[in-house]
Amino acid sequence: MKTNAKWMAAALIAAAGLSNAAWAAEGGATKDDAVSMVKKGVAHVKSAGKDKAYADFSDKANAAWHKEDLYLVVYGLDGTVHAHGANAKMIGKNLIELKDIDGKLFVKERVDMAKTQNTFWQDYKFTNPETKKIEPKQMYCEKLDDTVVCGGIYK
Repeated sequence: MKTNAKWMAAALIAAAGLSNAAWAAEGGATKDDAVSMVKKGVAHVKSAGKDKAYADFSDKANAAWHKEDLYLVVYGLDGTVHAHGANAKMIGKNLIELKDIDGKLFVKERVDMAKTQNTFWQDYKFTNPETKKIEPKQMYCEKLDDTVVCGGIYK
């Protein structure tokens, strides 16, 4: 009976892995999607202007700036949110002291990284807007003037 339980556990673990892979294959956001959306976002800010672009990024109904759990955020280098594709209530707030579940000052880390790198990936944990669960997240960011434009995927 112990052997059957081990095989059942192994099968469940394998099925969970396959379901995640199947979800990604069905259109879940990928690293390439994040890079593409951020680059498109940077170009949109440059062509449409900050006010229009930030409003577009923050509009959940604007499908051009949302793909499953992928959306854009824009932070000033002081930690103030200029655009947020998942939660417009964050706009105008300074989140420099915001910590993830592990105590990581991820906004501070992000803006510090933007001060020394034009593009980068950042790892932290955040609530997935699709599942409503805290999950590991990878954020791709590009510095643009005195801001950092980012889009992330959940692992």
